[in-house]
Amino acid sequence: MKMSFVQFIPRRWRMISIAALLCTFPLTSLMAEECKMGNDLDAATKSALQSTAQRYFQMAAMGDTTNLQQNSIPVLANDFSGVQSLITEQKANFGTTSSLRGTYELDAPGNGPIARAEFYCGIFNSPDRVGFFLNNLPAGRYGLVILDAKGGKVPMTVSMILQEMASHQWKLGGFYARPTMLAGHDANWFLTQARQYKAKGETHNAWFYYLAAWDLSAPVPFIGTTQLDKISDEMQSVKPADVPSSQQPLTLSSAGKTFSITQLFAVPVQDGLGLVVKYSVPDVSNTSLVFNDNMAVMKALVAKYPEFRDAFSSVVARAVAPSGQDYGTLLAMKDVK
Repeated sequence: MKMSFVQFIPRRWRMISIAALLCTFPLTSLMAEECKMGNDLDAATKSALQSTAQRYFQMAAMGDTTNLQQNSIPVLANDFSGVQSLITEQKANFGTTSSLRGTYELDAPGNGPIARAEFYCGIFNSPDRVGFFLNNLPAGRYGLVILDAKGGKVPMTVSMILQEMASHQWKLGGFYARPTMLAGHDANWFLTQARQYKAKGETHNAWFYYLAAWDLSAPVPFIGTTQLDKISDEMQSVKPADVPSSQQPLTLSSAGKTFSITQLFAVPVQDGLGLVVKYSVPDVSNTSLVFNDNMAVMKALVAKYPEFRDAFSSVVARAVAPSGQDYGTLLAMKDVK
């Protein structure tokens, strides 16, 4: 059975994803599986996990995906395209060295997959307590090592899930690369901005900036910490009822047409933050027509939510056909009339 953590986000650093919020859980449940960290880790296990992760990081930093694939668990090795794409895309951000941020041993007992494995690390209710939540996890012994990449273009964490295949022989089971800065700003900056937007009643701006703060604070999307829980609690207090999704699209009218908006998310654009709006169309082959629709969608969106002018330097409208093919148009916010 394929493990849920063998999922990769090749373009993850480019957008702030609402999906990140879905991976946030309060650290209040009873312990189900076993997690060790810090002084609870025996020296041999800690050394093996850390040296293995740093060796695999060097492979990624050098673009050596062949050896990395050979050192992966069978499920991942047989479907390595996601990791390969991620490493190719992010290689310039890895730099040449890394430092250790956290090392965890995760023990999932039993004989079959665990529908929802919950690992709670550290002293209950302590500020350093950490939780990890993985779906459809086969029984086994795992390690999670979080590294800070050094010397790359964009500061980022590189995290690896390792599975023990023999005594202290750890193979790669999951690979994550996530930024710690977006458009030149860190999580604390986005959190401060979010609170300021909340105070002004600009809940849509606050929502997207809280998402950015959560994303930049989380080295992996399946983690829960005291800090992340606080951000999530604040987010929920401002969550707009009309944030669109494919199941609940937002309707906008402009230029005599009605458009079905399926996604809104933020991306770094040059030195600023851009807002991407995706909407459904039957076809994108007539690019002149789609360009006009993109312009109409951007105009309608900013007219409906004028607060976006304060928070974003540009807007990107992307018309998406049923096949997944899309056509996008970028416009500086000051030019949206």
